[in-house]
Amino acid sequence: MKFKILSLVFLCFNLCVVSCKKDDNDIPVIPERDRTEQQEEDKQLLIDYLETHYYNASDFDGTNPNPNPSISDLIITKLEEGESVPEGSRLLVNDTLMKLVTFAETKYEVYYLDLNTNVNPEAPSPTFADNVVVNYEGFTLDNKVFDSAATPVTFDLTSLIPGWRKVVPEFRTAEDFVENEDGTVDFLNHGVGVMFIPSGLAYFSSGTAGIPAYSPIIFKFDLYQMSENDHDEDNVPSYKEDIDGDGELTNDDTDGDRIPDFFDPDDDGDGVNTINEDLDGPDGKGDGDPTNDIGKNGIPKYLDPEETESNLN
Repeated sequence: MKFKILSLVFLCFNLCVVSCKKDDNDIPVIPERDRTEQQEEDKQLLIDYLETHYYNASDFDGTNPNPNPSISDLIITKLEEGESVPEGSRLLVNDTLMKLVTFAETKYEVYYLDLNTNVNPEAPSPTFADNVVVNYEGFTLDNKVFDSAATPVTFDLTSLIPGWRKVVPEFRTAEDFVENEDGTVDFLNHGVGVMFIPSGLAYFSSGTAGIPAYSPIIFKFDLYQMSENDHDEDNVPSYKEDIDGDGELTNDDTDGDRIPDFFDPDDDGDGVNTINEDLDGPDGKGDGDPTNDIGKNGIPKYLDPEETESNLN
């Protein structure tokens, strides 16, 4: 999908010395923009958009005959000069929430609209490291759709642009679902939202097909289900491998082996796998949770290379 963070692909070229021109190495390199300065520009663009666009709010306020609204019911319209906001509609700026987050050592303001405030408060919310089942549509500030899903799809939030990891955990999943005879599934009372993402939490300088570099973008989404991730199957949920608490997993590497903890079966590099440093329980074989096994240094044993006891012994 367009909003996945793509892996770096290294292309190998056959270089022909005879055909090389003398000035091949003189191609100018355009420096990347300063993230803080770009955030200020993006912030103003997003605020301008929120102040000049309205949505059909009455279809989401509980009075609508449709008891289970979704993003397919959402209509966002630009307020033309001299026009008034129609009855039953509201300017986006009046209803959006702002969340202050940090990414790449830069503070960002990301805005989102919660369209189902009656969702079951007991329904689970995903963490930034979990899998989610969603329906979505992505578009630019000039309303050009660059990506969408026709049916529910499953994504690992760690593989998506940062904006998704920062916003989706603010929403709750469906209260229930019904399997139809034709094999489709109807999700009931699920999270419905729109996120307005600055470029620094999207593609920033790289851009992608249909999205120019340094472009704020918008996603509307239905959040149906979630499942907790344990990427390295060490019995430590991936969200708990965020040691520095910044909501990002790739920069947490306890043993410095260039393998992030959430992909590293031996987090502290002591030769004993994390799953085997789980020693609690009546038989010393563990309780399925390595995080509550605290060693003499006051930290979990699976993060302390001085603690090498194994439940396999």
